[in-house]
Amino acid sequence: MIKPIELVIFDCDGVLVDSERIAVRVQVALGAELGWPLTESEVVGRFIGRSHAAIHEQVAARLGADTAALWSERFERLHREAVDKGLAPVDGLPEALDALTLPTCVASSGSHDKMRHTLGSTGLYERFAGRIYSATEVPRGKPAPDLFLHAARQMGVDPAACVVVEDSGPGVRAARAAGMRAFGYAGGLTPAELLEGPDTTVFHDMRKLPALIAER
Repeated sequence: MIKPIELVIFDCDGVLVDSERIAVRVQVALGAELGWPLTESEVVGRFIGRSHAAIHEQVAARLGADTAALWSERFERLHREAVDKGLAPVDGLPEALDALTLPTCVASSGSHDKMRHTLGSTGLYERFAGRIYSATEVPRGKPAPDLFLHAARQMGVDPAACVVVEDSGPGVRAARAAGMRAFGYAGGLTPAELLEGPDTTVFHDMRKLPALIAER
């Protein structure tokens, strides 16, 4: 028997704030400069939805630890500068939040500092203050289930009663591994086919999310 939904867990980048396009643009530029040319689609496949540590490991394996450290430092600075120049909530997200009546929280691969910056700059931070969880708090990032299980535990909700809203392949796989139902947002950079799978509803318009959740 399927449990009624008690908690909606949101990813941050690409689900709440439209920051993935900025991240991909910065990663492509860094790769070209530091010796690992990458296309936008390659960045989406390799980096989107992954933790800072996981990305650092990939760069270090390819270019060495010193270059990986420089890459990470440069990314944080360039990403912050780009966010300050203009970052908006994902299209339709404020309307979706207004229509949701279930408890919500955030569980992201990003650091708390990064989320304070991106959510703060878009006016969303106060909506989730005190209910924001980062991959820095758990041993393994997505696609491992650790972060979503941590969020459910902190919110006092059975994983089977949680749904996750994600926009990346690692994110939806982490939700499934946690025993949670997933909603894969395909209105961003990740192709819909990379989000599809068991217990996953793929959708393109964030405004439709409350009705989709009500159907589950």
